[in-house]
Amino acid sequence: MENITRLTPLKQPIVFEVEGFEVPPGYGFLFFILALFQFIVVLLGNGVVAFVIIIDKNLYRPMFILVCHLVVCDLLGGTAVLPRLMMQFLTGQNRIPYASAIAQAFSVHTYGTAVQTIQGVMAYDRYVAVCEPLRYSTIMTATRLHTSCALAWIVAFILIGVLFSFHINVPLCGTTIKHIYCSNRPIMRLACIPTPISNIYGMTMSWCLSTSVFLIVAFSYIRILHASIKQSRVNTSISSGINNKAFRTCAPHIIGYVLYQIAALTIIVSHRFPSLSINIKKFFSILFIIVPPAINPIIYGLVSKELRTSIVKHFRKQIIHKK
Repeated sequence: MENITRLTPLKQPIVFEVEGFEVPPGYGFLFFILALFQFIVVLLGNGVVAFVIIIDKNLYRPMFILVCHLVVCDLLGGTAVLPRLMMQFLTGQNRIPYASAIAQAFSVHTYGTAVQTIQGVMAYDRYVAVCEPLRYSTIMTATRLHTSCALAWIVAFILIGVLFSFHINVPLCGTTIKHIYCSNRPIMRLACIPTPISNIYGMTMSWCLSTSVFLIVAFSYIRILHASIKQSRVNTSISSGINNKAFRTCAPHIIGYVLYQIAALTIIVSHRFPSLSINIKKFFSILFIIVPPAINPIIYGLVSKELRTSIVKHFRKQIIHKK
């Protein structure tokens, strides 16, 4: 077992120490400002998008409702990690009670899982919108949309709930979490006994989930590409407009999906380079939590004309009211 400091099982209340970043003396406040800026960007960007979608009834359409679910998921990931990271930079406090550690780990894993399940639903929605435009309203009904969104969250909660059920009655013999935030593996490495079932389930679940969502996204965009090419051959005069519409419809989703996968892939790749410093590896391990939540609101806000127009309109109203 890794990172075990004693052989005697610990008794509650257990308080962990999160290793965190190695902060040079005098740089804690600078890192705090950087983390605070990132947190403000995540809160402001996702908060504005969610607020505008909720209050603007013209945006009560499947694509924007799915975007709203995605920004809620991004807020879950950002708020689970960044506040405690800021506290560590500012005060040097890296102690966390057992219950808080499990809550943070559960939130991080739920975020990582729900992002993918929601992206899968979004891919299906884009496929229907482009390939079945005349039947779109009959296929993506309000009931089917909300059921799909609920299933995306339920699947995420069940998968992560099962993962964390393996923590029950597992004795812990160490208190130092060798990571910048609490997650399943760093906590289970502190166990006094081997945890092969948890390891196998975690790897199998991650692989099956990622593969399933990838297949859904790949199938959807292959069909979208095929439909666009087919339409361009049938009627060249209108193919340009259709292809532009398909691009505007699908670009935010595919960019967001690829961005998340790249951020997640850097974690795996960084471990293949032993020469990288510990801080660089830790920074890479947090990219999937801080980059997509900060970039997604910009992607959807810039590419989606309806969302961008609605944001500008409501901000103008607020400015006029203040005057």
